[in-house]
This record gives sequence, structure tokens and C-alpha cells, in this order.
Amino acid sequence: MTSAPAIELRTFTELDTVRGDLLDVYAEVRAPLLHLANYAVSSFGERLDRHAAEPGFQAVLAYEGQHPVGYVYGNRIEDGDRYWQRTHPAPSEKYTVQAAVALKEIGVRSAWRGTGVARRIHDAFLADRSERYVTLMVNSAAGDGKVHALYRSWGYEDLGYSQPSPASPRLTVMIRPTA
Repeated sequence: MTSAPAIELRTFTELDTVRGDLLDVYAEVRAPLLHLANYAVSSFGERLDRHAAEPGFQAVLAYEGQHPVGYVYGNRIEDGDRYWQRTHPAPSEKYTVQAAVALKEIGVRSAWRGTGVARRIHDAFLADRSERYVTLMVNSAAGDGKVHALYRSWGYEDLGYSQPSPASPRLTVMIRPTA
């Protein structure tokens, strides 16, 4: 890993001011997949709008000057949330009895990968969260398994699997304590 570039991390709890930056970074990060319905920018925008309207929404973006280079966003999920309902096998009550934070998306532009930006925005996202656990979903095939392995190196453990929509691939649900 190379040294981390000089970036500024900015936290947002409202989508309006940062939606365009999120869409721009997403479009570059997912460029090879944009032809697939689930990964289309319009599909991402619909998910983003829905997630931003849910409780506990937060986004952290990394900027080099005024140029967004990476992002993470998520929101709080409660017991009975569709996130948990689609997780198989059903997660243990120890994870669902109280609110958790679902990290819905993380992405870093290719020029900044391998610099520690992803870990920095991830950790900034979790820094002030009150939830005990953070969960995420990952396509285990992404990056030939490197993305899944990266999350394991950050302390996440496999919990089960989910297929959030018919157009979505089957995803591995992972979890770890927030602190």
C-alpha cells in the first residue's frame, strides 16, 4: 500500500448537497458493471434516495480539493428491517435485538485505491455511530475475492447471504462490532 494522499473527509446526514458527488464517484467505480440493471447509475440513484430517507442516514466522502475521490454511506436498521428479513440463515438475536448500522455502499476511484482511503472513510463513518454492530453485503466474486478478503481483514465475519433484488447477485452478509 502506498501512503495516503492528502484528503479531507466530510460527513453528511442530508443527501441533497452531496447526491451529485455520490453519483459521480459511483459511476466511475462501477463503470465496468453499469450495463447491468442492478448496477446502472439510475438504479443506484433510486437505492440512494430510499436509503437517505431511512433513519440514521450518514455519508462520508473523501475529497482531494473539491474533487470527490471516495464515499461510504449507510443507515440504521432495526429488528424486522427488510435487510434482516432477506438475510439467510436468519441472524442471531444478538445482532438484531438492538439497532445496527448497515453500510450500504463504499467506493473509491481507481487512482486512490490501495492508498488507505477506503479504510479511512470506513472508520470515519463508524467513529460516531451508537449502534453496537455494523453489517454490509459484498459480492464475494468482486475483485476476484479481494474485496471480501479486505473486509475480513477489517474484522468482518460472514453471517449469511442475501439477494436484495431479482437483479442483484447473491451477496455475502458480513458483520463486526462498530468499535
